[in-house]
Amino acid sequence: MNKTIKKIAIVGPESTGKSTISIALAKHYNVPWVPEYARYYCAALTSDCTLQDEINMFHGQVALEESILATAETEFIICDTTFATVKIWSDEFFGETPQVVLDGLTNRPYDFYLLLDIDLPWQDDPLRDFPHKRDYFMEIWHKELKALNANYKVIGGIETRLQNAIYAIDDFLRT
Repeated sequence: MNKTIKKIAIVGPESTGKSTISIALAKHYNVPWVPEYARYYCAALTSDCTLQDEINMFHGQVALEESILATAETEFIICDTTFATVKIWSDEFFGETPQVVLDGLTNRPYDFYLLLDIDLPWQDDPLRDFPHKRDYFMEIWHKELKALNANYKVIGGIETRLQNAIYAIDDFLRT
């Protein structure tokens, strides 16, 4: 993995525009985009998600990031979520996080996070579960990012969300 390439992660509760913003940011900056592996994985599940599935999603996200980093020739990449999401969902659904995920959180840090605010209207999606727990998950994201001592900024705005994200990334890149 090329350690000189920064990883900028787009994170937040469900239905906050992470995929839309991450794709738009990658296009704006003309940098590689790492999709959310769990979305594809969960779409293919034929039974309830298990703790092993969470581990599989962790490994899938890591593999996607590593493959993008191996070929990237840019200053940074945009990641549509991180495996911190695996920790949050594992804790929520199973009351524990697999050790491999906990190790990954400290061994595979991201350089900057954009935490998308819950100010967008909820959009129904078969892979989304908690329209009434958005405040709760926003607090969880703050807690998890603070526990990682992460460099992050909350991004809100319905009409100005993308521009606010661009401003935040520009500020980060200047430091």
